[in-house]
Amino acid sequence: MTKKVVLLDGGMGQELIKRSGQKPTPLWSTRVLLDNPELVQELHSDFIKSGAQVISLNNYTATPFRLRRDASIELFDKIHQSAKTVAKAAKVKSGKEYIKIAGSLGPIVASYKPELVPSYEECIYDYRKLVKVQQDGVDLFICETMSTIREAKASVTAANESGLPSCVSFTLDDRNPFVLRSGENLSEAIKEMKQLSVEAIMINCSMPETVSKALPVLIGSFPKVGAYANAFQSVESLRAGGTVESLKGRKDLTPDLYLDYALKWLDMGASIIGGCCEVGPRHIKAIHLELSKRGYLFEAI
Repeated sequence: MTKKVVLLDGGMGQELIKRSGQKPTPLWSTRVLLDNPELVQELHSDFIKSGAQVISLNNYTATPFRLRRDASIELFDKIHQSAKTVAKAAKVKSGKEYIKIAGSLGPIVASYKPELVPSYEECIYDYRKLVKVQQDGVDLFICETMSTIREAKASVTAANESGLPSCVSFTLDDRNPFVLRSGENLSEAIKEMKQLSVEAIMINCSMPETVSKALPVLIGSFPKVGAYANAFQSVESLRAGGTVESLKGRKDLTPDLYLDYALKWLDMGASIIGGCCEVGPRHIKAIHLELSKRGYLFEAI
């Protein structure tokens, strides 16, 4: 029986900061999108060339709350329109019609900070704005880096209102891989997501070691389960409104080592693989090459 896999892209933010040479800002790679959109299109293209079947919009930090805090809400439409434009341009340039473009629904206030997550009502209000501005340029939504069940429920509910497929991905406590960064049990999060219409459930922006320990909890819970880990040493130093200068990338997580983790996740039963922060085109290419040799059939979500 032919094994099937969905290969996502890797992290946009850290790679774009490196390529642009810009000093990091709280807007992260969204700043690069404003100043150098051609670099964003180029990176999308590089991920497609590396074998990714799904590319995500470069709009992770462009939530209404973050723009009001770190820049200007007046930039909201401009950022999201630009994100859609460059992603579509990269797809068209590739000539690969099967490539899917995912809208990104990340944390409203800050990554890894469950204590700052607003009420459900506030979350869904902002997520509906994000869905509305993205939905005409994407094939699906990925509700990602969810550190609380509340935020996950709000983002998935808003995404589902678009009529497009939605996936949800949780970030876990690297000291205790069986709980979200909020302290809520991963098993409880799975239970709550089963009450909603979700195409896939995943783990992201956690260390690969964390993913390997937690993934068995997900296997069998949904038809499609996946993972895309980060390559940070730790995320503890990042504060809300801060910059990624405080985060250090791992030197040991080479494309070959990340491939080893990806193969382990597939053996466990995962069917969606990608990369998050500090995981670039070379990592995705290594996975694509090896899975091609092993006879995997690549598909989009």
